Amino acid sequence: MTPFIATSAGGSGDRCAAWLVRQPARARRAGAAAVLAAALLCGGHLPAHAQIVAIVNGEPITATDIAQRSKLLQLSTHKAPPRQEVLDELIDDKLKIQLSKRFIAEVPKREIDSAYANMARRAGLTTQQFTQALTKDGVSVEALKVRIHADFVWGQIIRGKYQGSLQIGEKDVMAALQTKNKPDSVGYEYLLRPIMLLLPNGASPEAIEARRREVEALRTRFQSCDEGIRLAMALTDVAVRDPIRRQSADLPAPQREVLNNTPLGHLTPPDISIQGIEVFAICGKVATTTDTPTRREARDEIFAERYTALAKKFLKELRTQALIEIR
Repeated sequence: MTPFIATSAGGSGDRCAAWLVRQPARARRAGAAAVLAAALLCGGHLPAHAQIVAIVNGEPITATDIAQRSKLLQLSTHKAPPRQEVLDELIDDKLKIQLSKRFIAEVPKREIDSAYANMARRAGLTTQQFTQALTKDGVSVEALKVRIHADFVWGQIIRGKYQGSLQIGEKDVMAALQTKNKPDSVGYEYLLRPIMLLLPNGASPEAIEARRREVEALRTRFQSCDEGIRLAMALTDVAVRDPIRRQSADLPAPQREVLNNTPLGHLTPPDISIQGIEVFAICGKVATTTDTPTRREARDEIFAERYTALAKKFLKELRTQALIEIR
């Protein structure tokens, strides 16, 4: 969060800034209006980017926070969000994090960093590349991590508070399928062998293309896992990993389609990543009816609907109990 920074050392701006930082405790006694009044009086000594636009239970939201969140939302929605929508979201995040401090131990930094790295990975970038892309678009990493933090703790709070209501039974799932007149599907358990043909850092397009041709040649020759794995291991700079099991219900639809369309004993189409070119050998495929993709989809939809309704209701309660001052 943007700190209150005075423009002159040792002057009245420093005293105002120090006073404002101490206000969360005072605001509970004297009211956040006093904090806002002090902020207005000190405004002449604060840089423009640190101007306070709202105070939530004694904690400030600044113009910089508004600007950063606006840019972040614009990146994801490809349109400029209304200022009030941005402010409401920042207020909600403040309330979520404030509540979490009462019920949840401090969130380890590694959890936030891991979520940030996963976002980068889903975008097909390294963490460093993702950071550079955000910076280029004028979004600070800290602004995104504040939102990640709020979402992380909020998910824990809602799941803990409404644990019973969020339990989805088999009857609920079957009733949803019947209501939508959606027939159940067949699921599969796959036995896979990941095979990675490694690429050096900064590989040229020519090197990548040459490696791709090696993969396609291997896919042509790969007719069974017993023989094909030996062929893969004979290649240079290749990593053949241990077998893994995956349920089709656990996979996104595009990945399910790829596996369903790949014959048993063959390789999936190649996927290029930062490390190299990866394929999967389909070494086992067993039908199952315990948890099919259709049932999982119905269960996820029911959970999402309940979670959204409960979270919205609880957030509304928090807002009615909070001391919120808008400048």
